[in-house]
Amino acid sequence: MRSGQASLTEGPIGPTLLRFAVPFLLSSLLQSLYGAADLFVVGQFSGSAAVSAVSIGSPVMQTITCIVWGLSTGGTVLIGRRVGERSPEKAASAVGTMALLFCLAALLLTPAMYLCTDGAIALMHTPAEAVEDTRSYLVICSMGIPFIIGYNAAAGMFRGVGDSRTPVFFIALACAINVAADLLLAGGLGMGAAGAALATIFAQGVSFLASLWYILRRGLGEIRLSKRDLRLDPQCVRQILKVGIPLALQDTLVHGSFLIITAFINALGLVASAAVGVVEKIITFAMLPPSSFAAAVAPMASQNLGARRPDRAWKTLWYGIGFSLICGLLTAGYSQLWPQSLTGIFSRDPAVVAAGAGYLRTYAWDCVLTSFIFSINSYFSSRGKAAVSFLHSILATFGVRIPLTYYFSRQAAVSLSAMGLAAPAATLLSLLICLPYLYWLRRREDLSA
Repeated sequence: MRSGQASLTEGPIGPTLLRFAVPFLLSSLLQSLYGAADLFVVGQFSGSAAVSAVSIGSPVMQTITCIVWGLSTGGTVLIGRRVGERSPEKAASAVGTMALLFCLAALLLTPAMYLCTDGAIALMHTPAEAVEDTRSYLVICSMGIPFIIGYNAAAGMFRGVGDSRTPVFFIALACAINVAADLLLAGGLGMGAAGAALATIFAQGVSFLASLWYILRRGLGEIRLSKRDLRLDPQCVRQILKVGIPLALQDTLVHGSFLIITAFINALGLVASAAVGVVEKIITFAMLPPSSFAAAVAPMASQNLGARRPDRAWKTLWYGIGFSLICGLLTAGYSQLWPQSLTGIFSRDPAVVAAGAGYLRTYAWDCVLTSFIFSINSYFSSRGKAAVSFLHSILATFGVRIPLTYYFSRQAAVSLSAMGLAAPAATLLSLLICLPYLYWLRRREDLSA
């Protein structure tokens, strides 16, 4: 077995999942730092227009990343199944199909994002002073979409064969190059938002080419690719899209919903807007462990289902929930006792720190509930039931979280503590939908999915 590749169908489940999940966590941390580098460097060397451009452009580009991530998860699940079935020829066909499918995605998404640039700028209510900088940032980043797609496809292939460590090196490479290029272009050459965008696509391009070279040179575990594998196998396309499209839609719509929620809260004034922004940063980091364990559950459960070991896949789910729950309880508990120590990291304004602390106390309980939901969603994906994840996420977000946030924002004496309940309330609805379906799915043992 190659270095970095793990056997996910053998050995003790808990330690195997833990070893497989840790690189996911490292990758997520690096990606968070990667995303913050542009804004930090531009903030140090450029004016407010450039800062606004990066702040507005980054969430827009994140929408593309959500689409690509969903599709790559579909590929990861299919490859994992084929690897678990001990069928390297079928796994190679899945890899070849995934590669061509992502090439088509690049051909579609790149011009689509370019043509939608002005619409996105208007939709985000971009300040007039920042319009040109935002346009430059988005146009340049749009040209880098093939690299975003290529890297995510390669990472999905590695994880499908049980190798979660190798993608970390390519993310670390991209992170280091991005910071250095930011300092040179946005800092030394004073190119502002355009320099940050150029640094981003250059780093992504190098990372993608490095991962492509690695795959061509060393292969993917036991999979040996040939020219005949580079074709769109209809069965593989259907299975990738069956998982990938619901996840892509889910992440895109949920990501868009946060923009709606932000607009509601911004109407409450500067302190509320800043406090919620601070807490969202904290929650982003708090969600990294459960999302990392969930990301590891999908390929591990897929391989075991492919190997006809449904009990091991089922136990993988609950180990993922258990590890995530430990992290969630620690986060929620700490947030009840010392919330100001967290909100004070991102703001020196006493009013913002206090308001954020109240919001964090209630919002933090979502870290406990998502410990279940994230891993359950991954288990559903491994069984080809991603549509269920899409359904409950949309119902919870648009049926509970957005309406509750809007309701609280319209109350005269509303507190951010009350508004913080919207997130765990929405996740609770998801859990009430998922648990009965999970029980029914377990009873059926529908291995044909």
